[in-house]
Amino acid sequence: MAVINVQEGALHGLKVIDLSRVLAGPLCSMIMADHGAEVIKVEPPQGDDTRRWGPPFAPEPGGRGDASYYIGLNRNKRALALDISTPQGRAVLFEMLENADVLIENFKTGTMEAWGMSFEIDLSPRFPRLVYCRVTGFGATGPLGGLPGYDAVLQAMTGLMSINGDPSTGAMRIGTPIVDLSTGLYAVIGVLMALQERQHSGKGQLVDMTLYDCGMSLLHPHAANFFLNGKRPPLLGNKHPNVVPCDKFSTRDGEVFLVVGNESQFRKLVEILGIPELAGDPRFSTNKARLENRDLLTQLLSQCFSERDSLDVSVALLKGGVPIGPVMGIDEALAAEHSQSRSMVIESGNFKALGTPIKLSRTPGGLRHTPPKFAQDSEQILAEHGFNAAAIQKLRDLGILPAEMR
Repeated sequence: MAVINVQEGALHGLKVIDLSRVLAGPLCSMIMADHGAEVIKVEPPQGDDTRRWGPPFAPEPGGRGDASYYIGLNRNKRALALDISTPQGRAVLFEMLENADVLIENFKTGTMEAWGMSFEIDLSPRFPRLVYCRVTGFGATGPLGGLPGYDAVLQAMTGLMSINGDPSTGAMRIGTPIVDLSTGLYAVIGVLMALQERQHSGKGQLVDMTLYDCGMSLLHPHAANFFLNGKRPPLLGNKHPNVVPCDKFSTRDGEVFLVVGNESQFRKLVEILGIPELAGDPRFSTNKARLENRDLLTQLLSQCFSERDSLDVSVALLKGGVPIGPVMGIDEALAAEHSQSRSMVIESGNFKALGTPIKLSRTPGGLRHTPPKFAQDSEQILAEHGFNAAAIQKLRDLGILPAEMR
Protein backbone atom coordinates (compact mmCIF):
# COMPACT_ATOMS: atom_id res chain seq x y z
CA MET A 1 0.00 0.00 0.00
CA ALA A 2 1.29 3.44 -0.91
CA VAL A 3 2.23 5.86 1.85
CA ILE A 4 1.93 9.42 0.56
CA ASN A 5 2.78 12.61 2.43
CA VAL A 6 2.27 15.71 0.34
CA GLN A 7 2.99 19.13 1.83
CA GLU A 8 1.72 21.23 -1.06
CA GLY A 9 -0.53 20.61 -4.03
CA ALA A 10 -2.22 22.30 -6.96
CA LEU A 11 -4.70 24.09 -4.66
CA HIS A 12 -2.13 25.26 -2.12
CA GLY A 13 -3.03 28.73 -0.89
CA LEU A 14 -6.81 28.26 -1.05
CA LYS A 15 -8.75 28.42 2.19
CA VAL A 16 -12.00 26.47 2.46
CA ILE A 17 -14.50 26.71 5.32
CA ASP A 18 -16.59 23.54 5.25
CA LEU A 19 -19.84 23.58 7.22
CA SER A 20 -21.19 20.47 5.49
CA ARG A 21 -21.83 17.01 6.90
CA VAL A 22 -22.39 13.47 5.64
CA LEU A 23 -21.15 12.89 2.05
CA ALA A 24 -21.44 15.30 -0.90
CA GLY A 25 -20.03 18.38 0.83
CA PRO A 26 -17.30 16.56 2.77
CA LEU A 27 -16.24 14.72 -0.41
CA CYS A 28 -15.95 18.04 -2.25
CA SER A 29 -13.77 19.56 0.48
CA MET A 30 -11.67 16.39 0.85
CA ILE A 31 -10.80 16.39 -2.84
CA MET A 32 -9.69 20.00 -2.49
CA ALA A 33 -7.76 19.17 0.69
CA ASP A 34 -6.06 16.22 -1.03
CA HIS A 35 -4.64 18.73 -3.49
CA GLY A 36 -3.35 21.26 -1.02
CA ALA A 37 -6.25 23.50 -0.03
CA GLU A 38 -6.51 24.43 3.63
CA VAL A 39 -9.83 23.00 4.75
CA ILE A 40 -11.34 23.88 8.12
CA LYS A 41 -14.17 21.51 8.98
CA VAL A 42 -16.65 23.39 11.17
CA GLU A 43 -18.97 20.98 13.00
CA PRO A 44 -22.02 21.65 15.18
CA PRO A 45 -21.95 20.56 18.83
CA GLN A 46 -23.40 17.16 17.89
CA GLY A 47 -20.67 16.60 15.29
CA ASP A 48 -20.87 15.27 11.75
CA ASP A 49 -23.62 12.63 11.67
CA THR A 50 -21.29 10.13 10.01
CA ARG A 51 -18.96 9.96 13.02
CA ARG A 52 -21.63 7.63 14.44
CA TRP A 53 -22.53 5.76 11.22
CA GLY A 54 -21.04 2.43 12.24
CA PRO A 55 -19.95 -0.19 12.91
CA PRO A 56 -17.20 -0.50 12.00
CA PHE A 57 -15.59 2.06 14.30
CA ALA A 58 -11.92 2.86 14.64
CA PRO A 59 -10.46 1.39 17.84
CA GLU A 60 -9.71 4.07 20.43
CA PRO A 61 -8.08 3.77 23.85
CA GLY A 62 -10.83 3.95 26.44
CA GLY A 63 -13.72 4.01 24.01
CA ARG A 64 -15.16 3.89 20.52
CA GLY A 65 -13.55 5.92 17.77
CA ASP A 66 -15.08 7.45 14.67
CA ALA A 67 -17.04 5.38 12.16
CA SER A 68 -15.45 4.24 8.92
CA TYR A 69 -17.96 6.35 6.94
CA TYR A 70 -16.57 9.55 8.49
CA ILE A 71 -12.96 8.41 8.21
CA GLY A 72 -13.30 7.80 4.48
CA LEU A 73 -14.37 11.40 3.71
CA ASN A 74 -12.45 13.72 6.01
CA ARG A 75 -8.69 13.34 5.72
CA ASN A 76 -6.42 16.36 5.26
CA LYS A 77 -8.81 18.66 7.16
CA ARG A 78 -8.63 20.44 10.49
CA ALA A 79 -11.63 20.30 12.81
CA LEU A 80 -13.35 23.08 14.73
CA ALA A 81 -16.53 22.58 16.75
CA LEU A 82 -18.68 25.72 16.77
CA ASP A 83 -22.35 26.42 17.44
CA ILE A 84 -23.19 28.79 14.58
CA SER A 85 -26.88 28.75 15.50
CA THR A 86 -25.92 31.42 18.06
CA PRO A 87 -24.98 35.03 17.29
CA GLN A 88 -21.63 34.57 19.04
CA GLY A 89 -20.85 31.47 17.00
CA ARG A 90 -21.71 33.27 13.76
CA ALA A 91 -19.45 36.16 14.79
CA VAL A 92 -16.57 33.67 15.02
CA LEU A 93 -17.45 32.27 11.60
CA PHE A 94 -17.48 35.77 10.08
CA GLU A 95 -13.95 36.32 11.40
CA MET A 96 -12.85 33.11 9.69
CA LEU A 97 -14.47 34.16 6.41
CA GLU A 98 -12.43 37.36 6.21
CA ASN A 99 -9.66 35.61 4.30
CA ALA A 100 -11.51 32.51 3.08
CA ASP A 101 -11.89 31.62 -0.59
CA VAL A 102 -14.67 29.03 -0.39
CA LEU A 103 -17.58 28.29 1.92
CA ILE A 104 -19.38 24.93 1.62
CA GLU A 105 -22.65 24.12 3.39
CA ASN A 106 -25.50 21.64 3.07
CA PHE A 107 -28.03 22.84 5.60
CA LYS A 108 -31.74 22.61 4.87
CA THR A 109 -32.77 25.35 2.46
CA GLY A 110 -33.45 28.58 4.34
CA THR A 111 -31.30 27.78 7.38
CA MET A 112 -28.42 30.08 6.48
CA GLU A 113 -30.88 32.85 5.57
CA ALA A 114 -32.62 32.46 8.94
CA TRP A 115 -29.22 32.87 10.62
CA GLY A 116 -28.50 36.09 8.77
CA MET A 117 -26.03 34.44 6.38
CA SER A 118 -27.80 34.71 3.03
CA PHE A 119 -25.24 34.70 0.25
CA GLU A 120 -26.86 37.49 -1.74
CA ILE A 121 -27.85 39.75 1.18
CA ASP A 122 -25.29 39.09 3.91
CA LEU A 123 -22.17 37.28 2.71
CA SER A 124 -21.51 38.52 -0.81
CA PRO A 125 -21.56 42.23 0.09
CA ARG A 126 -19.21 41.65 3.03
CA PHE A 127 -16.98 39.05 1.33
CA PRO A 128 -17.19 39.88 -2.39
CA ARG A 129 -14.52 37.34 -3.41
CA LEU A 130 -16.14 34.43 -1.56
CA VAL A 131 -17.21 31.40 -3.60
CA TYR A 132 -20.24 29.94 -1.81
CA CYS A 133 -21.08 26.29 -2.55
CA ARG A 134 -24.56 25.29 -1.43
CA VAL A 135 -25.52 21.59 -1.54
CA THR A 136 -29.20 20.72 -1.14
CA GLY A 137 -31.58 17.96 -2.11
CA PHE A 138 -33.76 19.84 -4.60
CA GLY A 139 -32.59 23.46 -4.59
CA ALA A 140 -34.53 26.49 -3.42
CA THR A 141 -36.89 26.81 -6.39
CA GLY A 142 -39.36 24.60 -8.23
CA PRO A 143 -42.22 22.44 -6.87
CA LEU A 144 -39.83 20.49 -4.63
CA GLY A 145 -37.65 23.45 -3.66
CA GLY A 146 -36.60 23.48 -0.03
CA LEU A 147 -37.42 19.83 0.64
CA PRO A 148 -34.80 17.46 2.11
CA GLY A 149 -33.22 14.70 0.03
CA TYR A 150 -31.10 11.62 0.59
CA ASP A 151 -29.15 9.62 -1.96
CA ALA A 152 -31.41 6.57 -2.21
CA VAL A 153 -34.55 8.71 -2.46
CA LEU A 154 -32.97 10.75 -5.24
CA GLN A 155 -31.93 7.57 -7.03
CA ALA A 156 -35.61 6.67 -7.08
CA MET A 157 -36.90 10.09 -8.11
CA THR A 158 -34.40 10.79 -10.90
CA GLY A 159 -34.94 7.47 -12.68
CA LEU A 160 -31.60 5.91 -11.76
CA MET A 161 -33.23 3.13 -9.79
CA SER A 162 -35.57 2.34 -12.69
CA ILE A 163 -32.63 1.38 -14.94
CA ASN A 164 -30.85 -0.75 -12.35
CA GLY A 165 -31.88 -4.36 -11.83
CA ASP A 166 -33.67 -6.82 -14.07
CA PRO A 167 -37.28 -8.00 -14.49
CA SER A 168 -36.87 -10.52 -11.67
CA THR A 169 -35.70 -7.93 -9.14
CA GLY A 170 -37.55 -4.84 -10.26
CA ALA A 171 -35.98 -1.41 -9.83
CA MET A 172 -32.99 -1.50 -7.45
CA ARG A 173 -30.87 1.01 -5.60
CA ILE A 174 -27.36 1.28 -7.03
CA GLY A 175 -24.93 -0.20 -4.51
CA THR A 176 -22.88 2.96 -3.93
CA PRO A 177 -24.37 6.37 -2.99
CA ILE A 178 -23.88 7.45 -6.59
CA VAL A 179 -25.97 10.64 -6.36
CA ASP A 180 -24.10 11.93 -3.31
CA LEU A 181 -20.75 10.98 -4.85
CA SER A 182 -21.51 12.64 -8.16
CA THR A 183 -22.78 15.75 -6.41
CA GLY A 184 -19.51 16.01 -4.51
CA LEU A 185 -17.55 15.64 -7.75
CA TYR A 186 -19.70 18.18 -9.60
CA ALA A 187 -19.35 20.54 -6.63
CA VAL A 188 -15.56 20.47 -6.95
CA ILE A 189 -15.88 21.27 -10.65
CA GLY A 190 -18.30 24.12 -9.92
CA VAL A 191 -16.11 25.61 -7.21
CA LEU A 192 -12.99 25.48 -9.37
CA MET A 193 -14.92 27.08 -12.26
CA ALA A 194 -16.02 29.90 -9.98
CA LEU A 195 -12.47 30.37 -8.69
CA GLN A 196 -11.17 30.50 -12.26
CA GLU A 197 -13.78 33.11 -13.23
CA ARG A 198 -12.83 35.13 -10.12
CA GLN A 199 -9.36 35.52 -11.61
CA HIS A 200 -10.96 37.78 -14.25
CA SER A 201 -13.85 39.46 -12.41
CA GLY A 202 -12.47 39.61 -8.87
CA LYS A 203 -15.85 38.43 -7.64
CA GLY A 204 -17.10 35.26 -6.04
CA GLN A 205 -20.46 33.67 -6.79
CA LEU A 206 -22.96 31.05 -5.67
CA VAL A 207 -22.38 27.45 -6.76
CA ASP A 208 -25.86 25.93 -6.48
CA MET A 209 -25.53 22.12 -6.30
CA THR A 210 -28.51 19.81 -5.87
CA LEU A 211 -28.71 16.06 -5.55
CA TYR A 212 -31.67 16.12 -7.91
CA ASP A 213 -29.83 17.86 -10.74
CA CYS A 214 -26.75 15.68 -10.35
CA GLY A 215 -28.80 12.49 -10.25
CA MET A 216 -30.54 13.53 -13.47
CA SER A 217 -27.18 14.22 -15.09
CA LEU A 218 -26.22 10.54 -14.70
CA LEU A 219 -28.95 9.23 -17.01
CA HIS A 220 -26.77 8.81 -20.09
CA PRO A 221 -27.38 7.04 -22.44
CA HIS A 222 -30.90 6.28 -21.26
CA ALA A 223 -32.17 9.85 -21.42
CA ALA A 224 -30.54 10.38 -24.83
CA ASN A 225 -32.23 7.20 -26.09
CA PHE A 226 -35.59 8.34 -24.72
CA PHE A 227 -35.30 11.76 -26.33
CA LEU A 228 -34.82 10.04 -29.69
CA ASN A 229 -37.22 7.08 -29.51
CA GLY A 230 -39.71 8.05 -26.79
CA LYS A 231 -39.51 4.61 -25.17
CA ARG A 232 -39.13 4.04 -21.44
CA PRO A 233 -35.86 2.10 -20.92
CA PRO A 234 -36.46 -1.49 -19.79
CA LEU A 235 -34.67 -3.22 -16.95
CA LEU A 236 -31.72 -4.95 -18.61
CA GLY A 237 -29.69 -6.12 -15.62
CA ASN A 238 -26.05 -6.27 -16.73
CA LYS A 239 -26.92 -5.70 -20.38
CA HIS A 240 -26.37 -2.41 -22.21
CA PRO A 241 -29.22 -0.68 -24.07
CA ASN A 242 -27.02 0.26 -27.04
CA VAL A 243 -24.06 -2.13 -27.16
CA VAL A 244 -23.90 -5.93 -27.62
CA PRO A 245 -22.16 -7.89 -26.23
CA CYS A 246 -21.96 -6.06 -22.93
CA ASP A 247 -22.74 -8.51 -20.17
CA LYS A 248 -21.53 -10.75 -17.37
CA PHE A 249 -20.56 -14.34 -18.18
CA SER A 250 -19.86 -17.34 -15.95
CA THR A 251 -16.57 -19.20 -16.32
CA ARG A 252 -15.30 -22.43 -14.75
CA ASP A 253 -14.02 -20.58 -11.68
CA GLY A 254 -15.94 -17.31 -11.47
CA GLU A 255 -17.44 -14.54 -13.54
CA VAL A 256 -16.17 -12.00 -16.07
CA PHE A 257 -17.65 -8.85 -17.55
CA LEU A 258 -17.25 -8.21 -21.26
CA VAL A 259 -17.81 -5.05 -23.32
CA VAL A 260 -17.38 -4.96 -27.09
CA GLY A 261 -17.57 -1.44 -28.49
CA ASN A 262 -16.73 -1.90 -32.17
CA GLU A 263 -16.49 -4.47 -34.96
CA SER A 264 -12.74 -4.90 -34.66
CA GLN A 265 -13.14 -5.91 -31.02
CA PHE A 266 -15.91 -8.34 -31.89
CA ARG A 267 -13.78 -10.02 -34.56
CA LYS A 268 -10.93 -10.37 -32.06
CA LEU A 269 -13.31 -11.71 -29.40
CA VAL A 270 -14.69 -14.55 -31.51
CA GLU A 271 -11.24 -15.35 -32.92
CA ILE A 272 -9.71 -15.79 -29.45
CA LEU A 273 -12.76 -17.76 -28.23
CA GLY A 274 -12.38 -20.14 -31.18
CA ILE A 275 -15.58 -19.22 -33.00
CA PRO A 276 -14.26 -16.90 -35.77
CA GLU A 277 -17.14 -17.77 -38.09
CA LEU A 278 -19.44 -15.52 -36.03
CA ALA A 279 -17.61 -12.43 -37.29
CA GLY A 280 -19.03 -12.99 -40.78
CA ASP A 281 -22.44 -14.20 -39.67
CA PRO A 282 -25.00 -11.55 -40.75
CA ARG A 283 -26.82 -12.02 -37.44
CA PHE A 284 -23.76 -10.75 -35.55
CA SER A 285 -21.59 -8.83 -38.01
CA THR A 286 -22.77 -5.37 -36.87
CA ASN A 287 -23.78 -3.95 -33.52
CA LYS A 288 -27.33 -3.35 -34.84
CA ALA A 289 -27.59 -7.01 -35.83
CA ARG A 290 -26.18 -8.13 -32.49
CA LEU A 291 -28.78 -6.03 -30.66
CA GLU A 292 -31.52 -7.75 -32.64
CA ASN A 293 -30.04 -11.20 -31.91
CA ARG A 294 -28.79 -10.53 -28.39
CA ASP A 295 -30.25 -13.67 -26.80
CA LEU A 296 -28.74 -16.06 -29.34
CA LEU A 297 -25.33 -14.43 -29.19
CA THR A 298 -25.40 -14.47 -25.40
CA GLN A 299 -26.15 -18.20 -25.48
CA LEU A 300 -23.21 -18.90 -27.81
CA LEU A 301 -20.76 -16.78 -25.83
CA SER A 302 -21.95 -18.26 -22.52
CA GLN A 303 -21.03 -21.73 -23.76
CA CYS A 304 -17.52 -20.58 -24.70
CA PHE A 305 -16.88 -18.80 -21.41
CA SER A 306 -18.16 -21.74 -19.35
CA GLU A 307 -15.21 -23.77 -20.65
CA ARG A 308 -12.56 -21.18 -19.67
CA ASP A 309 -10.92 -19.90 -16.49
CA SER A 310 -11.67 -16.27 -15.56
CA LEU A 311 -8.11 -14.99 -15.35
CA ASP A 312 -6.80 -16.86 -18.39
CA VAL A 313 -9.59 -15.75 -20.71
CA SER A 314 -9.48 -12.18 -19.38
CA VAL A 315 -5.74 -11.86 -19.94
CA ALA A 316 -5.97 -13.38 -23.43
CA LEU A 317 -8.76 -11.06 -24.49
CA LEU A 318 -7.24 -7.96 -22.90
CA LYS A 319 -3.99 -8.60 -24.73
CA GLY A 320 -6.06 -8.85 -27.91
CA GLY A 321 -7.61 -5.44 -27.24
CA VAL A 322 -10.98 -6.69 -26.02
CA PRO A 323 -12.29 -4.98 -22.82
CA ILE A 324 -12.98 -7.67 -20.22
CA GLY A 325 -12.23 -8.30 -16.58
CA PRO A 326 -12.99 -10.70 -13.75
CA VAL A 327 -15.82 -9.76 -11.40
CA MET A 328 -13.98 -9.06 -8.15
CA GLY A 329 -15.05 -8.51 -4.57
CA ILE A 330 -14.09 -5.32 -2.72
CA ASP A 331 -11.35 -7.18 -0.85
CA GLU A 332 -9.92 -8.54 -4.10
CA ALA A 333 -10.04 -5.17 -5.86
CA LEU A 334 -8.31 -3.40 -2.96
CA ALA A 335 -5.60 -6.06 -2.84
CA ALA A 336 -5.07 -6.11 -6.60
CA GLU A 337 -1.52 -5.41 -7.72
CA HIS A 338 -2.69 -2.68 -10.07
CA SER A 339 -4.53 -0.90 -7.23
CA GLN A 340 -1.29 -0.82 -5.30
CA SER A 341 0.77 0.36 -8.25
CA ARG A 342 -1.66 3.24 -8.86
CA SER A 343 -1.57 4.31 -5.17
CA MET A 344 -5.30 3.75 -4.90
CA VAL A 345 -4.87 2.33 -1.41
CA ILE A 346 -2.92 4.53 1.01
CA GLU A 347 -1.96 4.11 4.63
CA SER A 348 -0.29 5.92 7.49
CA GLY A 349 0.06 4.04 10.74
CA ASN A 350 -3.33 2.49 11.45
CA PHE A 351 -5.05 4.69 8.87
CA LYS A 352 -5.99 3.13 5.52
CA ALA A 353 -8.04 4.74 2.80
CA LEU A 354 -8.67 5.01 -0.91
CA GLY A 355 -6.14 7.20 -2.68
CA THR A 356 -6.91 10.13 -4.93
CA PRO A 357 -7.68 9.23 -8.56
CA ILE A 358 -6.47 12.66 -9.74
CA LYS A 359 -2.83 12.19 -10.71
CA LEU A 360 -0.93 15.43 -11.41
CA SER A 361 2.68 15.16 -12.57
CA ARG A 362 4.21 18.16 -10.76
CA THR A 363 1.82 18.69 -7.87
CA PRO A 364 0.43 15.30 -6.91
CA GLY A 365 -2.24 15.16 -4.26
CA GLY A 366 -2.22 12.76 -1.36
CA LEU A 367 -2.32 12.23 2.36
CA ARG A 368 -1.02 15.05 4.53
CA HIS A 369 -2.79 14.13 7.76
CA THR A 370 -5.43 11.70 8.92
CA PRO A 371 -9.08 12.62 9.60
CA PRO A 372 -9.37 14.91 12.63
CA LYS A 373 -11.09 13.99 15.86
CA PHE A 374 -14.04 16.10 16.94
CA ALA A 375 -12.94 19.65 17.84
CA GLN A 376 -9.32 18.51 17.55
CA ASP A 377 -7.99 21.84 16.25
CA SER A 378 -10.46 24.33 17.71
CA GLU A 379 -8.06 26.34 19.85
CA GLN A 380 -5.32 26.43 17.22
CA ILE A 381 -7.72 27.59 14.51
CA LEU A 382 -9.23 30.33 16.66
CA ALA A 383 -5.79 31.54 17.76
CA GLU A 384 -4.83 31.86 14.10
CA HIS A 385 -7.88 34.08 13.62
CA GLY A 386 -7.01 36.49 16.41
CA PHE A 387 -8.77 34.95 19.41
CA ASN A 388 -6.70 35.02 22.60
CA ALA A 389 -6.93 32.50 25.43
CA ALA A 390 -9.48 34.57 27.36
CA ALA A 391 -11.77 34.91 24.34
CA ILE A 392 -11.55 31.18 23.64
CA GLN A 393 -12.36 30.33 27.24
CA LYS A 394 -15.38 32.65 27.13
CA LEU A 395 -16.69 30.81 24.10
CA ARG A 396 -16.22 27.54 25.96
CA ASP A 397 -18.05 28.87 29.00
CA LEU A 398 -20.96 29.93 26.80
CA GLY A 399 -21.14 26.44 25.26
CA ILE A 400 -20.40 27.82 21.79
CA LEU A 401 -17.07 26.02 21.49
CA PRO A 402 -17.71 22.44 22.69
CA ALA A 403 -14.80 20.12 23.34
CA GLU A 404 -16.87 16.93 23.14
CA MET A 405 -19.82 15.85 21.00
CA ARG A 406 -23.20 16.34 22.60
